[in-house]
Formats: sequence, C-alpha cells, structure tokens
Amino acid sequence: LILARRGTIDKYMGDCIMAFWNAPLDDPEHADHACESALAMIHELKDLNVRLRHEADVENRNYHPLNIGIGLNTGDCVVGNMGSDQRFDYSVLGDAVNLASRLEGQSKNYGVGIVIGESTRAAAPSWAAIELDLIAVKGKKEAVRIFTLHGDQALAQTDEFKSLNERHDAMLACYRRQQWNRARQLITECRQLDGRLEHLYDLYDERVAYYMDNPPGADWDGVFVATSK
Repeated sequence: LILARRGTIDKYMGDCIMAFWNAPLDDPEHADHACESALAMIHELKDLNVRLRHEADVENRNYHPLNIGIGLNTGDCVVGNMGSDQRFDYSVLGDAVNLASRLEGQSKNYGVGIVIGESTRAAAPSWAAIELDLIAVKGKKEAVRIFTLHGDQALAQTDEFKSLNERHDAMLACYRRQQWNRARQLITECRQLDGRLEHLYDLYDERVAYYMDNPPGADWDGVFVATSK
C-alpha cells in the first residue's frame, strides 16, 4: 500500500514499519501520498481482520484482532546512505523523523488510528482532519498541534464532517479558555455526531472534570505534557 503511493520503505522494527516520501525521487505531493497511504492501511486492516477471524473460526482457535497506530510528520530531514564502511543503510534522520515516531505513540492515548503533525496538516489541507490537542511530546519542551486524519478529501467536503469539525473546534476553544461547562456541553454534541471519536471525548470529559476540581490557573496555556511515548 505504501509502495503503490510512492512511499519508500525504510525498515521494519519489530511490529513497526518505517517509511518516507519525497526521496529518492522528488514527489511534490508527498504529504498527500502519505495521508492516502495511512487511510489505505486502516481500510485494509479491517478486511485483514475479517480474514483472520474466518481463519480462526475454520481452525477452531482463538481470534486475535490486529490493530495499528500511524504517525505522520512533515519536515526537513537528512536522507542518504548512513553508517560506516562495514555497514550502511539508506535512511532518514532528523527532528521531523523523531516527532513522527512520537506521534505514532500517541495514537493509542487519543483512541485514533492516525495522528499527523501540524506541518503535515498544512502540506495536505484538503483531507478531513480534526485537531486533537496541543501537546508537548516526551523529550520536547515546545508544544505541537496534532490532528487525527479522519478521512479523505470527499469526507472533508460533506456537511456532516464540517458540522463535526466546527463543534469540535468550538469545544477545544472553550476548553483552552477554561469554560468548562460549555466545553462539556460541546463534547456531548460531538459524541452524537461521530461515534468513532468516543475515546477522544472520554479523555476530554476526564480532563474537564479534573480541571473543574483543580483549576489550572490563569496562566495555563492549554498544553498537555505527555509523560510517555
């Protein structure tokens, strides 16, 4: 799925696959192709799990569904043959690469399949993306704005998605202004519009409840500090 969308497979690391776009050949639409690949992987996973369930039933054994998390980030990297005379590998290095790995690790915390950085969102603005948070990922002091890739360009143009995104953005604005009651009301409205984000809204309900009992103070900037990868 990645190779069919102009991606380059870097390496397999245990249960993880690392890939990049725009090298070795230039790809002006690298961010779009990365988003397309991520959505294709999520879609294919559903079909794969159907096949795995069928195989388990036929063989009379327990079925263990597969799940994945994907992190996408866009930025300048060093790309080329890295290593020594004895061993080298064509790969990418850089802060943007490290952040992509951190974003992948946050997918389970927010209950979404795909987490993309703000730079990827800016480079591929036509896709249906929803802001997740302002977060200082582990190992970094500065906050980054992160999004979930919720669907393709067609979904982005639907009235249903626009309505969800509008209410969701309003919820985040109230949350960051410490307007807790209004934020909670908007969370309830968002839940009714799309059940796929149930885990995300559970998270914000928990945060709002905590901050109502423990006000963060007037100087709070709304940034969540991640303590795990």
